[in-house]
Amino acid sequence: RLERAGIMEDFYVRYYVGHKGKFGHEFLEFEFRPDGKLRYANNSNYKNDKLIRKEMYVSPEILAEVARIVKESEVMKEDDRDWPEGDRVGSQELEIVCGDEHCSFTTAKIGSLLDVQSSKDPEGLRVFYYLVQDLKCFAFSLINLHMKIKPI
Repeated sequence: RLERAGIMEDFYVRYYVGHKGKFGHEFLEFEFRPDGKLRYANNSNYKNDKLIRKEMYVSPEILAEVARIVKESEVMKEDDRDWPEGDRVGSQELEIVCGDEHCSFTTAKIGSLLDVQSSKDPEGLRVFYYLVQDLKCFAFSLINLHMKIKPI
C-alpha cells in the first residue's frame, strides 16, 4: 500500500540519542526517508573523535522491512506522557510517519530494562525500548555492510 514506483510513500523514521556534557554535544542519529535514503550521523568528541556522517540508499524491500518492524511493534499506540524526561544523562527521540499517522516520542536515555520497569509506564516504554533496539540493530547492520564503519 505504501510502495509506488520504488518509493515508500508517507513512511519516515528518525531516531536520535544524545547528551551535552564534558565533550560537547555527543549524539547518534539515523533516519530512513521515504525515497529510501538512510542517513547516519555519529558525533563524539571523546579523544578528539570527529563527526561521522554517511548516507546511502536502501531498496524498497529494506524500507518495507523497516515499516513492518515499526507496525508490528505497535508503538504508534503508545503515549510518552508518563515516560521519564531527558536529563543531564541524555535523551532519545523517535519520530515515525506511517501513512496518515505521525508520532514523536521523547524520553530519557534507557540504560537497561530496570529503567523501563521502574518507569510510570513500563508496558509502553518496553515497546519503545525493544523497537529502538531492533531499529538500531537493523540500521547498524546496513551501515556496517555498506560502509565498513563500526557505529558503536
